[in-house]
Amino acid sequence: MNYIGEHLLPGQIGHFFAILSLVASLLATFAFFKSASTPLNEDKRPWLLLARWAFLAETISIIVLFGCLYYIISNHLFEYKYAYTHSDLSLQFEYLLSCFWEGQEGSFMLWSFWHCVLGWILIWKAGKWEAPVMTVISFAQFFMATMLLGMYFFGSRVGISPFALLRNEMDAPIFSQPNYLEFIKDGTGLNTLLQNYWMVIHPPILFLGFASTIVPFAYAIAGLAKKDHDWIKAALPWGSFSGAILGTGIMMGGAWAYESLSFGGYWAWDPVENASLVPWLTLIAGLHTNLIYKNSGYSLRPTYFFYIISFVLILYSSFLTKSGILGDTSVHSFTDMGLNAQLLLFVLIFFIPAMVLYFVRYKSIPSIQKEESTYSREFWMFIGSLVLFLSGMVIIAKTSTPVWNKVFGTNIAPPQDPEFAHNQIQIFVAIILGMLTATTQYLKYKDTPKGMFWKKILIPTIIAITISAAISIWGDISYTKKGPGFLAAIHLGIFAAVYAVVANTAYLWLGIKGKIKAAGPSVAHIGFGLALLGILISSGKKTVLSWNTTGVTPLSIESKDEKGNPAGDPAENLTLFKAVATDMGKYMVTYSMDTTNPRDRKRYFEIDFKAKDGSEQFKLYPDVIKNNKGMEGFAANPAAKHYWYKDIFVYITSFQENRAADTVSFKNKTVKVNDTLFYGNGMMILNKVAVNPTELKAKYADDETALFLDMTIISKEGKQYRAYPGIALKGQELRSLPDSVISQSLVLKFNKVIDQDAGKLEIGVKESGNITDLITLKVYQFPMINFLWLGIVIMVVGFVMSIIQRVKQIQKSVL
Repeated sequence: MNYIGEHLLPGQIGHFFAILSLVASLLATFAFFKSASTPLNEDKRPWLLLARWAFLAETISIIVLFGCLYYIISNHLFEYKYAYTHSDLSLQFEYLLSCFWEGQEGSFMLWSFWHCVLGWILIWKAGKWEAPVMTVISFAQFFMATMLLGMYFFGSRVGISPFALLRNEMDAPIFSQPNYLEFIKDGTGLNTLLQNYWMVIHPPILFLGFASTIVPFAYAIAGLAKKDHDWIKAALPWGSFSGAILGTGIMMGGAWAYESLSFGGYWAWDPVENASLVPWLTLIAGLHTNLIYKNSGYSLRPTYFFYIISFVLILYSSFLTKSGILGDTSVHSFTDMGLNAQLLLFVLIFFIPAMVLYFVRYKSIPSIQKEESTYSREFWMFIGSLVLFLSGMVIIAKTSTPVWNKVFGTNIAPPQDPEFAHNQIQIFVAIILGMLTATTQYLKYKDTPKGMFWKKILIPTIIAITISAAISIWGDISYTKKGPGFLAAIHLGIFAAVYAVVANTAYLWLGIKGKIKAAGPSVAHIGFGLALLGILISSGKKTVLSWNTTGVTPLSIESKDEKGNPAGDPAENLTLFKAVATDMGKYMVTYSMDTTNPRDRKRYFEIDFKAKDGSEQFKLYPDVIKNNKGMEGFAANPAAKHYWYKDIFVYITSFQENRAADTVSFKNKTVKVNDTLFYGNGMMILNKVAVNPTELKAKYADDETALFLDMTIISKEGKQYRAYPGIALKGQELRSLPDSVISQSLVLKFNKVIDQDAGKLEIGVKESGNITDLITLKVYQFPMINFLWLGIVIMVVGFVMSIIQRVKQIQKSVL
């Protein structure tokens, strides 16, 4: 059948280059291997040139694949399954790139692209290590290429092609018609949770971090294969680079969660978050043992192991994410697309041979038998690396529960409180790492005179104790949900974090005498301490501001958020009625207006915060967007007011609008103090008239004279409500300040004073079921959360400084 309107050329080009990338990567692997294993230099050169040309063909293929897929997505060619399932006509330009990494095929393509970039840097700079290291990377590229193949071999499909046609992948009656494209008006769109600017930049950085872990791994495999351990110096800058980039990518994901997900924070121990965190922990462990070996000759064996396991854990995290096995436990895992066996093979084909080679070569790896001094830097650096590794193993074991259940047929239930299940262990990891980060740099390699160590560390210790004690005493850290023991651990963790910052800041002068070139590790440790401090304080003092003071809520205990999790205690969700100022602790909060942005299709709600003491006023604009991909309801995107010392964080948990026109008019009634009036469902009593009452200061300006009626409304059911209709006068201008009792469908308005001497007043009463729109929101206060973001930035700066220092050292040694 000849189908009408299909654009087959981009897909055909894409298919061709997908096959070419597979062949080119296999040829590059073979040629690099031959060059690495050929003993004579004159015989190495031809193989090396062939390998480079093959790798160039691989690189060009990946770039063309990117170009073809972008053309298909940006031109909305919905005859292709990838465009249909990951984009739509209304998607704005910046999110077209996000469509790449929503699907598995695009994420593998991105990963492969970064391998190409890193590969060319290695070809340029790796020298004698080029061939063996590039053998490993090209082999990984071959496996990546199989993921994009989408071809059948002996009845089994290998990979998923991003250029598959919708009619070949979906069974529907319309595909029996040659003009089926006339019936496909739009795609299913990009997941609403990914329609955030962080998702344009977070995945590329994260996948660069994933890709970069292969470089230390490849150096380690090359060293084992060649029985040459000189790779350790060349790998050190790469270990620092990978640690910096992967850590940045992970925390960009945290920033995305903070700004786009409504679980109320930046980290939820989500399985996919954990799966990327664990390789970073083992990588940092390997980076530190790498430094130990470079400076003392100890810990070469652990360095091999940590670098190998870091890349394997990256592959395992990819399996967890892309196999669909975490679909019920993670908000941002992929669905099962039939690649499970292939993904598992990808893990095993690198893990098993690498570990076999490691254990075969284990005894030949140089190792100093002499026991390290407990006053040596390498001893405590190794302890820290071991703690990082064990921390990662605990996290990955908890995260892998769905895998154990599926493989072994068990039915291990996840913990009722996943966050605390991790936190109760990781808080002690944080304490140990903070203490080691503070003290270890004051020790010298091999041995340190005890008197010198204690003399240098004494003053930073006293300062840290003083600062942390001040935070603990006056900082109101009162996280008592998990008992006094856990609260004590938080306070100890705060000391460890402060200690890390103070001691490493002092070390810049006491240890390295202000030498900026050597300051990279200390700067990175300062950043780590600040990030840890921000995590502990913002979590330990995270405060709910939106306690329900109105007694009205559309939420129930069964209410769910966009992840299907409980929306939370209704008592923590405050309901606001449009244009009605509502008491929220130190603020009067008003839902002023809402509007839908046609460009991003989000509905923005203007929330006006006004401090009762008049010290500040600001507006926040949380939004909701209609769910797609078969999901019902709306996804909420939070908004935050940033201060240097805290964030006010708000998101919408539900909203309701009354579309029917309100045609009910006010009925004017004369009343005096202590009089009783009746309405349809009860009665109301005027208690008193107040002039400029301080408790209602948020409702009128300083230059206005305000009169408010203090009224009690009593329903037939016996429930009591308070209402404060008022007027504000400025010169000749009179402003009405009506009040509402939504649950009683009442609006009250203070019209005028009829007879001041007789105390007669006129009020307007309206009973209407269509009074106003309402929203329910949750508001948190995160104190000192900016310490976390600042700490991450400083830590990355420290990594970059270390990379520059290591590269210069290598260049000097070559010269």
